[in-house]
Amino acid sequence: MPKPKKRGSNHQRGAGDGQPRNVQPFSDEDASIETMSHCSGFSDPASFTEDGPEVDEEATQEDLEYKLKGFIDLTLDKSAKTRQAALESLKSAFSSKILYEFIMERRMTLTDSIERCIKKGKSDEQCAAAGLACLLCVQMGSGIESEEIFKTLGPVLKKIVCDGTASIQARQACATCLGICCFIVTDDITELYSTMECLENIFMKAYQRDRDTNGVSSTHNTVLHVSALLAWTLLLTICPMNEVKKKIEMHLHKLPSLLSCDDLNMRIAAGETLALLFELARETDADFFYEDMDLLTEKLRALATDGNKHRAKVDKRKQRSVFRDVLRAVEERDFPTEMVKFGPERMYIDCWVKKQTYETFKEVLGSGMQYHLQSNDFLRNVFELGPPVMLDAATLKTMKISRFERHLYNSAAFKARTKARSKCRDKRADVGEFF
Repeated sequence: MPKPKKRGSNHQRGAGDGQPRNVQPFSDEDASIETMSHCSGFSDPASFTEDGPEVDEEATQEDLEYKLKGFIDLTLDKSAKTRQAALESLKSAFSSKILYEFIMERRMTLTDSIERCIKKGKSDEQCAAAGLACLLCVQMGSGIESEEIFKTLGPVLKKIVCDGTASIQARQACATCLGICCFIVTDDITELYSTMECLENIFMKAYQRDRDTNGVSSTHNTVLHVSALLAWTLLLTICPMNEVKKKIEMHLHKLPSLLSCDDLNMRIAAGETLALLFELARETDADFFYEDMDLLTEKLRALATDGNKHRAKVDKRKQRSVFRDVLRAVEERDFPTEMVKFGPERMYIDCWVKKQTYETFKEVLGSGMQYHLQSNDFLRNVFELGPPVMLDAATLKTMKISRFERHLYNSAAFKARTKARSKCRDKRADVGEFF
């Protein structure tokens, strides 16, 4: 016998009953659309498909904007799950596309929605709203419009960061958002110092805990302290030199205590901040001298060669890699230059200030970082890349490696790797025969 149908199975829930709607998230298919807005000429060579059908960009743009308008409306829904899903979808779109004109027309609506979600939402919703606020400022860049956004959201973010009753995850997200938004939009030096003081009051509690105990123990607040420290360090890179000197005198003797923290992320954040402080100190004074250099280098060397068995192998490997670079920066004034490729361009990260800035925005933009480096005017100004490189479709197609060539390259690489590993296995076998 056929099973009876469940009662109410075809009933559709409305927005007014407080139940979550079926929100279709911003998909990879949407993300693959060529850039809308004023930068529609920019694109990644990898985005071109071989012998693919022509895409009607105008129709695709209208479709994308229609979806985004729907997500913006859903940020006001009664259901918390629906609001959060809409915020996450907007984050995906903003991180993968340049949508300046679309956002410019709706910036106040977006700002009001973000403010409402941060004020009235719970932990996950607050985190999603704070993340969207970061991306909103990244899209808008520095300017009067961004300053208006920060004037609205800044006090709300500070309130959550300092609110001991709010969830740690929400406070952590708001601390990161506060630092990034202030970095992007603030021309007012007073507001910059006020934001830095707010963040200082958070991570300096880790110093106090160190005075109470022999070592810094890991607590549930550590993740908040790490985020506040990294956000503060980002803002320090845009401070006037006289303020930088004050901050170095204030923190350089206290930060080494955080190297004893049980939490890996805190040790790494403290180490990288120390390297950046030494770099800034030597820029302001070529003869800069640190009294406790021997004790500090001893600590850093111990972390760079740490072999404690009670720590995970992955954590030890990551820690040793970071602190080898930190030790070189402190002892030898050296920085291992890194190269970042994006499309036909390359960027060299050759100092700790640049590394800190790059890592911060990479954390916010995720996989969209390379695309924004190509197309986002603000980020290109920050990293001194000049105006975006204009490439037509024909040039991009010639740059793309064909599928057959890519297959041949991968096959050759696989064979070479197999041969190299086979030789190593043979050597181990030969050694075993002598015993």
